[in-house]
Order: sequence, then C-alpha cells, then structure tokens
Amino acid sequence: MVCKYKQLCRKYNCKAKVFVDFNEGMRSRIGSPDLMVLFTSTMSHKMVKSALDKTKGSDCIIARSHTSSMNALKNILEEHAAFA
Repeated sequence: MVCKYKQLCRKYNCKAKVFVDFNEGMRSRIGSPDLMVLFTSTMSHKMVKSALDKTKGSDCIIARSHTSSMNALKNILEEHAAFA
C-alpha cells in the first residue's frame, strides 16, 4: 500500500513520505510539509500526537481521514493539491 500511496501522490505533483510505524526517528524525518495526511484508524494516538507536535506553529495543512483507502487519499489530494 505504501508504494500505491506514493504513486498517487506523484500524480498530484506531491512528494510523499509514508510512515507505517512509530519510532523516535520519525519526528526528525517528517521535515516541514505543506500537507500532512493522517489516517487515524491505522495510527496510534502517540504517533498522531508526535506528528501534530512536529508541525505545531507551521503553515502545514492537516488532513485527517478515518479510512486509509486510496479513494480517501485521492479525495484529500484533489482538495489540497494541484493535479498535474
């Protein structure tokens, strides 16, 4: 699924980083994104909090989705990203 998420993001001219598990190095690898998509049904509360803390005070758009389907990601990208 990680590869499919990245492929879909490339279609919308978005560079994607996909994190599937929480580790302490995740916070430093997030960087400074313009858009962060959180699939809340598959993330731990600790992972969500860590991601939100990292972007606090920035202009990053946070999009939350309870479902982690490709269609959910596509809808978020259509709303927030420019289609190529």
